[in-house]
Amino acid sequence: MTTKSVTEKRSDIFITVDENRQCSVCYRVDFFKKLSFIYSAMGKLLSLLSRDDSNCCSSPRYDIFLDFENAAPTDTERDVYEEVQRVLLDSEKILEEIQCYKGAGKEIREAIADPSRISQERAWRAVRPLVDKLLRCYNHSLQLQRVVPRLLGSLVGGAMSPTQHLEQQQALVKQFAEILEFVLKFDEYKMKTPAIQNDFSYYRRSVSRGGLINAELPPGEEPHITAEVANRMSLFYAQATPMLKVLSEATSQFVNDNQQDLENTTETLSTMAKVCLRMLENPKLVAQFSREETSLLVLRVMVGLIILYDWVHPSGAFCRSSSVDVKGCVKFLQQQPPTKAEPLLNALRYTTKHLNHQSTPKNIRTLLAA
Repeated sequence: MTTKSVTEKRSDIFITVDENRQCSVCYRVDFFKKLSFIYSAMGKLLSLLSRDDSNCCSSPRYDIFLDFENAAPTDTERDVYEEVQRVLLDSEKILEEIQCYKGAGKEIREAIADPSRISQERAWRAVRPLVDKLLRCYNHSLQLQRVVPRLLGSLVGGAMSPTQHLEQQQALVKQFAEILEFVLKFDEYKMKTPAIQNDFSYYRRSVSRGGLINAELPPGEEPHITAEVANRMSLFYAQATPMLKVLSEATSQFVNDNQQDLENTTETLSTMAKVCLRMLENPKLVAQFSREETSLLVLRVMVGLIILYDWVHPSGAFCRSSSVDVKGCVKFLQQQPPTKAEPLLNALRYTTKHLNHQSTPKNIRTLLAA
C-alpha cells in the first residue's frame, strides 16, 4: 500500500505527515549547528561562573584592598605562615648587612701593590668578615628558595579563584609581598656595591694560594668555605639581581613540579599585579595605608610580579596575549620620582626573560628603553 504524505514548511523545521497520522520532524543541519553553538556558549558561561563569584555582566574584580600592613593569619594559613615567617625574620638583618656593606678595597689595593706578609694578612683580616656576611646572604637565598614553593602551593592550589585567594588568604599574600620587596631591595643594594665581587674574588685568590691564610686563622674561627660553595656563591653574586633570579627559578621549579597549577599560578600573579596597580591608582585605597612606605612596597611588589610572570608563563609578560597590564604598570612607574622608579625599571629591563623576544610589541620595547 502506497503512503501519501503532505509536507508543510515552518521556519527551520520540516514536518511530514503521512496518511496514518504519523509525524516525523527533520531539522536542518544549520539548526543543529546553532544548537551546538548555544550549548558551547552555555558551557563556557557556566565555567566562568564557577571560577569566579562575579556575575556575568561584570568585569574581573581588581578593586581589592590588600592589607600589606596588618593582615593576620587564619587557622588554615597558620602552618605555612609560621614557616615562612621564620625566614622573613632574618630578612631585615640580611638587608642591613648588604646595605651597610663596606668593602676592603683599600686593603686589597695595598696588598696587590706590596705583596708582603704584613699587607697580605691585613687584607685577609679585612676581607674575611665581609665574606662571612656574603655567605649569610647566600644562605638566606637558599632558605627563600625552600619556602617559596610551599607558599605558592597555598596561594594557587585548590578550587579557589585567584581573587578568592587574594581576599581570603591575605596574611600569606602579605608574606609573598614581603619576599618580593626583600628581593628587590637586596638586589638594588647589591647593584650599588661593586666591592662585593671584588672582595670575593680576592678571597678566592687568597684561598687558592693556601699556606699563609690557613696558618693564620685565629683559633675557633669558622673553617673556609668549601670550593663547591665558593663556586656557587661566585655565580650567585655575578648576577645583576641575584635574589630575583633565585625567586624566579624557585617559581619556575614550582610550576615544573606542579604542571596542573601552571594556569592558576600565572593567573594569580597577573591578578595580583593588576590589584596592586589599581590600589596605587586609587587615592582612596592609598589613603588606607597607615605608613607612607607601604606605597613603595606595593610598587615593588607590582614589578616583582611582572618579572615572575614573565619567567613562569611560556609566552612571557610582554606579548599581546599577556594578561598583565605591562604598559599601565610601566607608565605608572615613569610618573614616580627617578630614585624610586629607575631601580624598578632596570629590574624590568634586565631581569625579565622575554622583553627582547620577537613577540614583544615594539611600543613596549620602546617604552622600556633605557
